[in-house]
Parts: sequence; structure tokens; C-alpha cells
Amino acid sequence: MKTISSRDNPIVHTYRELASEADVNGARLLLDGVHLVRDAYAARLDFESVAIAASRLTEETEEAEVARALEAAGVPVVSAPDLVFAAMSPVRSPSGIVAIALRTPIDATAIWNSRNGFTLVAIDVQDPGNLGALIRAAEAGGVTGVVVSGVSAQPFSWKALRGSMGSGIRLPVAKASDLWMIVDCIQAAGTRTVASVARGGRAPDDIDWTGSVALLLGGEGPGLSDDVVARCDDRVTIPMAPHVESLNVAVAGGVLIYAARRQRG
Repeated sequence: MKTISSRDNPIVHTYRELASEADVNGARLLLDGVHLVRDAYAARLDFESVAIAASRLTEETEEAEVARALEAAGVPVVSAPDLVFAAMSPVRSPSGIVAIALRTPIDATAIWNSRNGFTLVAIDVQDPGNLGALIRAAEAGGVTGVVVSGVSAQPFSWKALRGSMGSGIRLPVAKASDLWMIVDCIQAAGTRTVASVARGGRAPDDIDWTGSVALLLGGEGPGLSDDVVARCDDRVTIPMAPHVESLNVAVAGGVLIYAARRQRG
């Protein structure tokens, strides 16, 4: 296993650059921690490189096990002294292993054109942790793909990937900037659109979630704009106790996704 000893090594710079600015198409994913690296390996993603903290190689750790398995599979794996590794890890308390995985970008049209698909459209979800948690709930609840639009966080950033706990690796996720094009194309494909609104919509169990359907979910604070809501086929509102104005976007998404799951089986 090759060892790098300087923070000026080009490999270190590659990790730092990807940590500060995620690949816009999600072709290169910065993964932090053994859980995500193992998930990417299980999903049969290729790897550009893997780096492990030297201290994790001194005993039988999970990080060492995964790094050696990847090296045996032909993946370029390097070790680095802990201080150098800290410069490669995007988190304050480095986990011990990081990787750059290679992913084939997914076209958004392939998501909403899926036969009897259940598409989640996340609009203006600005917190990467919330977006990651929403993607995690989407995979758990049987969503077939996620389209991220508006001024949402980058779904392929290390923060969003970490928040998704691997779901962002396995689930088809695409970013599309033109929101109106998304709504038009989804409806042109014969998919019904359901807008999540704070009030005035139907109860989740009263919505017909069967067939091809897309759930549109707005971001923290204002939610969906009135223009977007007006263009949708239906509206759904989560009943809440008095004095509670709203739910965290990932929690709200989970409630609605599982309401749909009860019908979709």
C-alpha cells in the first residue's frame, strides 16, 4: 500500500477540492467513513482512490478490512499519517477512511418516465443534512427516484451523502435546474403531481398514490411557491396538532412517503 506523507501531495489536494465543491453531476462522490465506502463497494461503484489513516492499519479495524479488500480488488489505496489524513477528511473528527467513488450520472427524465414510478421532487431544500435525510426516507419508503431542483443543496456533496446514510449512492438521484420544465415534463409523461402544502390540501390517506405519481416537496420555511402548487394535480396536507405550524422537511417527507407506501404496497 502506497504511503503519502505530505499535505502538499496532489492526492490530498484532490480530496480537499472535492470537499469544498461537489461534482455537479455526481460523477465523483467524496465518501467519508467506513459505512459509506462499504456501501459504495457493495453497490459495485468504481473508485478513483481510497485513503486510510495510518493509525487504522495498526490493528484489525473495519477501515483496514475494507481498505485491504479494495486494494485486493485493484483499487488505488493509500495510507497517510493521521495529520495528513485530517487534511483529506471533510469532517472535524476524521473517521479514518475516505474515498472518491465514481458514479454514472442519471438523467432526470429516466426517473419520472419510470413505469408506475413514485418520484420525489425536492425543491429549495437548502440544508444538505435535511436533503440527505429526505433521500434516505425516500429509499426506505419505496420511492423509485429523486429529482432535486430550485436552490436546493447539492445532493452529491459529502454532507448530503453522509445524511443519506448510503441511500444517495443506491437510489437514482438527479439534479435539474429548470423547475417549470420538470413539472411540464412529469405531467406530459402521464405522471400525476401532488404538491405538499401546509394547509388546504387533502389528508395523506385521501390521496390516490397508485400508478405513476410525483410528490413535490418544498424546502425549509416557505415550502412550495403558489405558482408551483397551482400547476400540480392535487394537494396534500399533513394534519397536525394546534400551535404546530410545520414539520422538518425530512420528517414531513417521511410521513407522506409512507402514506403512499401503504397504498402502493
